[in-house]
Amino acid sequence: MTAVLAPAAAGWRGRLQLHYRTAADGGTTALDRHEGPLRVLQRLYPEGPAVCHHVLVHPPGGIVGGDELQIELALDGGTHALLTTPGATRFYRSAGALAQQQLVARVQPGARLEWLPLETIAYRGCRADNRLRFELTDGAEMIGWDVLALGLPAAGQAFDGGRFLQQLELPGAWLERGSIDGGDALLLDSPLGFAGRRVLATLWFAAGSAIERARAEALVESARAAIDASALAADAGVTRQHERVLVLRALAERVEPAMQLLQAVWSAWRPLAWDLAPCAPRVWRT
Repeated sequence: MTAVLAPAAAGWRGRLQLHYRTAADGGTTALDRHEGPLRVLQRLYPEGPAVCHHVLVHPPGGIVGGDELQIELALDGGTHALLTTPGATRFYRSAGALAQQQLVARVQPGARLEWLPLETIAYRGCRADNRLRFELTDGAEMIGWDVLALGLPAAGQAFDGGRFLQQLELPGAWLERGSIDGGDALLLDSPLGFAGRRVLATLWFAAGSAIERARAEALVESARAAIDASALAADAGVTRQHERVLVLRALAERVEPAMQLLQAVWSAWRPLAWDLAPCAPRVWRT
């Protein structure tokens, strides 16, 4: 499926295509093509040649009305890629036009993808559409997360206007689509909604085929242990959403405790699922 974004007013257009292939030494290498202000830093191999780390960079520093960003990932069988960002993705206030970002990843049998960007910030008055689609074939697996911060509470900038639409999709297993309106106090502040929390965190482990029961239970139990030890113990939970997907969700007042929890669970899941020690990208420590 080719990523297609709706027409938008004049703005930045950025497209990044990354194709991960098996290198001559049996590791993972990558080819990239980019158009406009969207690219990656050099390939990094802090774990050796098997795992390619990439940092996605958007030099303008934020996404405004009329901007369209497209990211397309293709992972050949047996490859492993970890992608992150050097800072938050920021959707700024719009004068009316829609800001759009779309990711489509196609992961072949035996390949592993880690989609681990830093947080997304929805500013007051933004009009944003953020869509992520992960096509996992039989034998492919991934760990991914998404952290959304509504407004800048610490700076006194509430998310009290604008709209943020987000869609997460693993075809055939999981489809989640939500629209958050800054004027919807019932959703934002009700105990049955976000209860005044302005940070929403989601972490998932997904596979192209059913996750064996004992393996899934071990992953769930490790996540619950991390939740119990975190500052968000009362506001987080993990479930087996589908036979192919495990999902952790958390609400928080600030980004830091949410990101700390996700990193703790990721650190537990990596060795359990793939027999790999956690290797945090350097940009997480800067």
